[in-house]
Amino acid sequence: MTTKANETTQTTQITRTADFGPVLTRAADAETTRDPSSVMTLLADSGHTGGRLTSYRSTFTEGAVGAPAHLHTKASEMFFVIDGALQVLMGEEITVLEAGDFLVVPPHTPHAFAAAPGRTADVLFVFTPGADRFDYLRLLGRVVRGEADPQEIKDSSERFDNHYVDSPAWREALATRG
Repeated sequence: MTTKANETTQTTQITRTADFGPVLTRAADAETTRDPSSVMTLLADSGHTGGRLTSYRSTFTEGAVGAPAHLHTKASEMFFVIDGALQVLMGEEITVLEAGDFLVVPPHTPHAFAAAPGRTADVLFVFTPGADRFDYLRLLGRVVRGEADPQEIKDSSERFDNHYVDSPAWREALATRG
């Protein structure tokens, strides 16, 4: 039996306003930062998205180590593998993400990543809520190039919500990469 309420369609117009406009980053105009094993294409930072998200794309050379074990206290980190394969630590579990795989790591979960052994990786990263991660990525580049002291990374953990942790499982995985 059908009720009158089910038969009647009501249209409700909802107007939503955001504290930011559309964000379009053209590939040709995107800022990049690099280190010897990866290129990071900066797409949208927290300041451009009303604090909602930060996104960048990283391409890793064959077997390149990406990030050591760390966690975020506020942000979830999302990984979408565009091409290649990414070895990932999630808590104490290590898995390999292949092209097309998607992963969300919630706050307070230790994680790390590297191009899978013998493979390259092309990965889209998204953090939500956003943080000014672009400044963090730029700092990493300066440290790798010897232009900044590694202590600056340690000192910035609260600012960038990036807290390094020890992971015996990740250390073992890296040691067996050869």
